[in-house]
Amino acid sequence: MSQVFKTKGIVLRTVKYGETSIIASVYTELFGVQSYIVKGVRQTGRKGQNKSSFFQPASILEMEVYNNNFKNLQFIKDYQWDHLYTTVFFDVVKNAVAMYMIELLQHSLKQPEANPELFYLIESSLKQLDNGNDALTANLPLYFTLHLGTELGFQLQGEYSAATPIIDLAEGQFTASFPSHTSYIDGEMARVTSAINSISFYSDLEKIKLGRNTRKQLLEAYQSYITLHVPDFGEMRSWKVLQEVLS
Repeated sequence: MSQVFKTKGIVLRTVKYGETSIIASVYTELFGVQSYIVKGVRQTGRKGQNKSSFFQPASILEMEVYNNNFKNLQFIKDYQWDHLYTTVFFDVVKNAVAMYMIELLQHSLKQPEANPELFYLIESSLKQLDNGNDALTANLPLYFTLHLGTELGFQLQGEYSAATPIIDLAEGQFTASFPSHTSYIDGEMARVTSAINSISFYSDLEKIKLGRNTRKQLLEAYQSYITLHVPDFGEMRSWKVLQEVLS
């Protein structure tokens, strides 16, 4: 039997359902990834258009939902904005960053289980993106990718030092010697990764100065890191768009 719960949710994707409805994949605070039938949001007229705007990918909603653990499809009783973006849906660069984050989640979240810490990481990162300056916006994909790994259970171990100047991406740790495989980074890229990994406040991202090529190489390395630890990760379509806008 379904019960009604209040939960926050972050929209990951939507697909059309019937003539006027959608099925929305939402990462919820209480239940993890859930699929919801949302009726009537595609109906013609002003009312339907207003409703469909709630279910853009990256939307942060406050929802009342019916939940039945034995069903794959749930229903939403009511929904409203939890955070109404001022820039993310309208700024080309910030939107590209948000879509990268959302697609990264689509490829990484394989199980529906709730993870409140992961929900907080997603929610706070999107809100910081909405209010952040250019430096924070450019560096946020790096921060988010690394910390997503932490919340998924494969936190990068150790830190950069003269004794451990290399990151073995397959093992997920700083090390003293080069591994036998090619999945590693070293030198300046390892130092910067250590700095990003130890950040306590989002505002610290504004202080990290990176050239375009270094940022690109780091993001490629972090993509490899996630791919090595998430089975059947697949190919990221938003990757090229993000690289273009950050250039």
